[in-house]
Amino acid sequence: MIEITRLVVTIALAGVFLFMGVAHFVPSSARGMAAIIPPSLKRPGWPSAKSLVRFTGICELAGGIALLIPVLHLAAAIALIVFLVAVFPANVYASQHPEKFGRAAIPFWPRLAGQLALIALLVFVAL
Repeated sequence: MIEITRLVVTIALAGVFLFMGVAHFVPSSARGMAAIIPPSLKRPGWPSAKSLVRFTGICELAGGIALLIPVLHLAAAIALIVFLVAVFPANVYASQHPEKFGRAAIPFWPRLAGQLALIALLVFVAL
């Protein structure tokens, strides 16, 4: 029974990351994602916000696909956990500026809970 649950959760997580990865390439969504990148990451000579959004989209797409490939499954789960930690500052920045980001400004505690839930599910499927 646990293996069936693990398979279902793996497929669901892959779907979530694939959906979000694709969203990074939808112009309206990509603009919103670029806007929530904290100013500290927008420096001369650093990758543009647009490039960072594309890169994170590729990471999510690759991670979602790799979750479904048995030989890559563990590495994908670990990489996606690292990814979720790495992008969290952008979500924190958005949560601090609801007047600027509207719906993208999910309050801090629910956002943190969501990130931790995704991380917990990734740990579950990785074991």
